[in-house]
Amino acid sequence: MSKMIFVNLPVADLPKAMAFYTALGFTNNPHFTDETAACMVWSESIMVMLLTHAKWQSFTDRPIPPSTSSEVMIAITLDSRDAVNALVDAGAAAGGTADLNPPQDHGFMYQRTLADPDGHIWEPFWMDPTAVPPSE
Repeated sequence: MSKMIFVNLPVADLPKAMAFYTALGFTNNPHFTDETAACMVWSESIMVMLLTHAKWQSFTDRPIPPSTSSEVMIAITLDSRDAVNALVDAGAAAGGTADLNPPQDHGFMYQRTLADPDGHIWEPFWMDPTAVPPSE
């Protein structure tokens, strides 16, 4: 079996969260979706599990952080600067918040941030590995 990553996120409103991720280009895997959770597919190896608060709390006793805090930033690669801008713009139009952190343009790498409706931070970025400055 190839290695995969499942990012589990607590969400306040499952249908709203599913609509947001669909607007970003994720697809739903109905085999792992019910009224408490939805599996949203980014690629063959990356899935996001959207879990209602009750479902989330069946896995851990730790509190769900408020939407104003950040526990992680999930970075995903895209094929171009335009793709980064398009994803962030689509997310903002679907109820997310664009650019909680200022966009960063390092020439060889371009990144922006996007918070989903529950405050989870995504960092779509484009990078040209052939243009990375050599390390000193």
